[in-house]
Amino acid sequence: MNIQSFLEAHGIVRNPFAEEDAQTDQVFKEHCITNAYHPVWDKVYGDPKEPSTAIVCGPKGSGKTAMRLQIRRQLEQYNRENPDQRVFLIPYDDFNPFLDHFSQRLSKRTNRKPERVLAGWKLWDHMDAILCLATTRVVDRILRPEDYSDGFSRNDLTKLDRTASRDLLMLAACYDQSSEGAFVDRWNRLRRALGYRNVQAKVSCWAAIAWCVLTLAISTYLLIAWGVNGGEEGSKTIWDYLWAVPFIMFAGSAPYLLRLLKTSWLTWKIRRHMRVGRRDFGSLRKLLHAIPGKELAGQPLPRYSSTDDRYELLNKFQLLLNRLGYRGICVLMDRVDEPHLTGGKAELMRLFVWPLLDNKLLKHPGIGFKMMLPQELHRAMERETPEFHERARLDKQNLVPAFQWTGESLYDLARARMIACSDPNQMDNVGALEPKNLFADVEYARLISAFNDLRVPRHLFRFLYRVLVEHCNSYTDADPQFKIRSQVFETALAVYMKEVDG
Repeated sequence: MNIQSFLEAHGIVRNPFAEEDAQTDQVFKEHCITNAYHPVWDKVYGDPKEPSTAIVCGPKGSGKTAMRLQIRRQLEQYNRENPDQRVFLIPYDDFNPFLDHFSQRLSKRTNRKPERVLAGWKLWDHMDAILCLATTRVVDRILRPEDYSDGFSRNDLTKLDRTASRDLLMLAACYDQSSEGAFVDRWNRLRRALGYRNVQAKVSCWAAIAWCVLTLAISTYLLIAWGVNGGEEGSKTIWDYLWAVPFIMFAGSAPYLLRLLKTSWLTWKIRRHMRVGRRDFGSLRKLLHAIPGKELAGQPLPRYSSTDDRYELLNKFQLLLNRLGYRGICVLMDRVDEPHLTGGKAELMRLFVWPLLDNKLLKHPGIGFKMMLPQELHRAMERETPEFHERARLDKQNLVPAFQWTGESLYDLARARMIACSDPNQMDNVGALEPKNLFADVEYARLISAFNDLRVPRHLFRFLYRVLVEHCNSYTDADPQFKIRSQVFETALAVYMKEVDG
């Protein structure tokens, strides 16, 4: 018997339980993302007008990624409805590029073992990674506004004064990680789009060139005027003074050479201490040199192993966004068990995540972190020292210690998916679309009890899909049966629970 025939007999046109991963689940993305919410949704989502932090700990398959996608969808809708009070989204869920760059900066002896690599990961590395993602997203939307629904127009860019443009160019020089074209060319395109003139930065170079050319011209003129052999025998000739020409050229070029030395030293420090991004020394030095020295002096840059400059850069980034119509920032963190360095191991994930659990950052004004963490990390939190809890202040972070589903909530979820996959021409019968109506002699209470044992949506979908397959394999299309017997249900449940628990 064909599964599709069974589903169509119940008014369902597609299998509601075939997908398990929210990122590829079209039923969820097209329908359930806007109406199938977990009971803790309000606590996690909060109020976009005042972004807040929430930490969700749950087992695999519990719906953490689905909630992240729902938060993103809701914030995108909020931004469309409130164009002057938007929230800037930073998806922080692909950690491999940052961890790869980080490990390459360490010695070969250290980067052989993941625990040694992650032991060196600090809070400022997280902040650098977030600033890399945020800056790249802003620059992309300035240079290619037609490719994004939230791209920045020329009118938007006129809201940025010279100081704000300088700050954005400085952030782009340090953090832009786009692989689109040459890095220096992309930065210059951004500078032109912002209308930022940097003639002053070139004055010292032009003056040095002019001084050297003038010195050589005068030396050549004197050499010709005095003649090669000079005057009387024993008197000094032009050759006796040529040794001074290089010193004169150096003295006139000293301001330019001094600034070149300063930017080179600054570049070296940034490359050493900004460990999560790719930066070529020559390109970065060239861009820093393109910003006038007076405007660059005293500015915060990621040149130390500390968070002080990062917080200042974060404040600058927030001011930029504020001018562009964004009143808050939301960092969506997920999939910390997927990077190759963590490998899903609790201890390695702990080394990676713990530096970010800092109350000063998590409660930074205007920024909300939505962190979807594996259940193992909550158990690790409970075993931590008082010093850790004092720094993290988890009591202030809207912590959801166990992202649990009851049998009733899973039943509602299954029903919502069945309705989403129903035939739009038979909406009059939508009230009959319930999981209990798929079964011949399984009571509602028994379904709730079984769903409660399954605990998470992924297990629910796998189990129901298996029940459908086993039922349809027991009948033919010539002699179909459109109700599932309790024996099939109980047998499939016993086998599946044994697999899950084993």
